Amino acid sequence: MARKNLLAGLVDDGEVSQADQPQTYPMRGASRSMVRSLDELSKQAEKFLEGEAVVELTPDVIDSSFVSDRMDGDSDQFEELKQAIAERGQDTPILVRPHPVAEGRYQIVFGHRRVRVARELGLKVRAVVKKLDDRTHIIAQGQENSARSNLTFIERASFARRLENLGYDRGVISSSLAANAAAVSKMMSITERIPASVIEAIGSAPAVGRERWLELSLLAGKDANAEKVRELMFEPTFASLNSDARFDHLFKALNKAGKPVKKAVTNVKDTWQPADKGVSAQFTNTGKAFALSMKSKNAGRFGQFLAGNLDRLYAEFLSVDGKGD
Repeated sequence: MARKNLLAGLVDDGEVSQADQPQTYPMRGASRSMVRSLDELSKQAEKFLEGEAVVELTPDVIDSSFVSDRMDGDSDQFEELKQAIAERGQDTPILVRPHPVAEGRYQIVFGHRRVRVARELGLKVRAVVKKLDDRTHIIAQGQENSARSNLTFIERASFARRLENLGYDRGVISSSLAANAAAVSKMMSITERIPASVIEAIGSAPAVGRERWLELSLLAGKDANAEKVRELMFEPTFASLNSDARFDHLFKALNKAGKPVKKAVTNVKDTWQPADKGVSAQFTNTGKAFALSMKSKNAGRFGQFLAGNLDRLYAEFLSVDGKGD
């Protein structure tokens, strides 16, 4: 079976120059064809394994991904996986890439728990080895884990924050999490308000969804509550609670009145760049306000072009949108 271009359609065009690496990735930016369901996302992730030879590697030559997506261990799920592999072997191979700096070693793209199981059981790991750049690595990792690993909301949000801290744009983050621009912006707003140390102390909180994390962020993000948050985290009983209970304890202590927490307006941020990279644009949309900033070599001339054509563009907008409000 031919193995060329197995990642065609999975990587941004022009991101990789080598002939044996993937060439295109259609989900460029949050406004393009985003994966809408876990079933579709699972199929997208499976494409990274299709048609490739499966090899066996010893766990001692495999290193973790350069960006973590899990916060604390799912001990029950891990033990179930360990028992299943002990009884019938490893059904699905993991995906690794040659380590970018350590010759003879490999870096996990997805399959961390299967590697941990193999290490504990003294088994070799069934793996597909594929040469991927960093950007494709994190997209594959995020898609596979979002589809299969039941990451909690705050794990996904923390993963998004780590990617942004590494310099990846919102389009890549959206693609890796199969989330639109608004969802990613909410994740970012939550991880901006709540310090990383507090999120780590609470843990993955599997029963807590986006809206409750948003409410906690509005409470914990207040300067007046900073000292209270630190005190609560160092209470002797705090660490003894499970993750969901730690969240509830902190939330109730900060919201003693029990009143609904007023939601803040979330800015939707996104970026755009043409194929020639002559302009790099970033825009923010709150619903009632829209801000656009541009840089790079053609930014000034393109901005002047837009300014000179606003009447025509607005008329086109009204003709398409059909609304004047």
